[in-house]
Amino acid sequence: MENNIYTPKLARITRIETVTSIEKIFDISFAEKEDQENFNFLPGQFVELTVFGVGEAPFSITSNPNNKVKFQLCIRAAGSVSKAIHNLKEGAKIGIRGPFGKGTFPYEKAKGHNVLVIAGGLGLAPLMSFITYMMDYRDKYKNVMIIYGAVTPTNILYKNDIAYWSTRDDISVCVTVDNPDDKWTGEIGVCTKLIPRVDFKPEDTYTLVCGPPVMYKYVIKELEKKKFKEDTIFLSLERRMECGVGKCNHCHIGDKLVCVHGPVFSLWEVRNLKEAI
Repeated sequence: MENNIYTPKLARITRIETVTSIEKIFDISFAEKEDQENFNFLPGQFVELTVFGVGEAPFSITSNPNNKVKFQLCIRAAGSVSKAIHNLKEGAKIGIRGPFGKGTFPYEKAKGHNVLVIAGGLGLAPLMSFITYMMDYRDKYKNVMIIYGAVTPTNILYKNDIAYWSTRDDISVCVTVDNPDDKWTGEIGVCTKLIPRVDFKPEDTYTLVCGPPVMYKYVIKELEKKKFKEDTIFLSLERRMECGVGKCNHCHIGDKLVCVHGPVFSLWEVRNLKEAI
């Protein structure tokens, strides 16, 4: 029987980790072994998740594509579906469609080059798929620097991963917060203030950016001061996605549909859209 892209496949939440007051990480596996084995995704792609009786919403896949046993989503309780999944327990049944999206982070193109990752807030979650994949093939990439900004120390995601990266001598990790508490000893301020420290050669570097839209404007300005090129800067433009297959036109920008042609675009592509940054 032919698969229907509009029909979700049954899956189960196998583990839930509370990471902040509004964000949780969900481990998900398909109910059917065949569905799990056939679920192949690339860094930057997303799924449509159904909470039965509530609705459906898109979420970026945050786990390593090499993990065939499960996949992960980091979800902030914001809308009706995301709030509903936060109320579910381990073992709960959900529906999954996907993976969707053709525009992915340049995991292959970046091999043999330096990699600069810049994330703001929840923007670290979509980048985790690329980062964990890159760790599996660390020898294929040159220098790696991860810049991450959060509002407060309690808003920092993936604390264990960040702690692990910080122990490695082949990765430079810089974490900053806007509003420190009395225990914070790290950087203070927005993540853009850390970009001047980057000493990678622009012609030999791929940059991946994900965060709130307002952040992009200032990150791009700093990167261009350092002569980074439009075709090696990649941005995630997740916004207004609903159906995931380009039928509802909810995520239409210029001549592109974010859910179909993205959600990851190079800066060169973005500047050739009608709604440029």
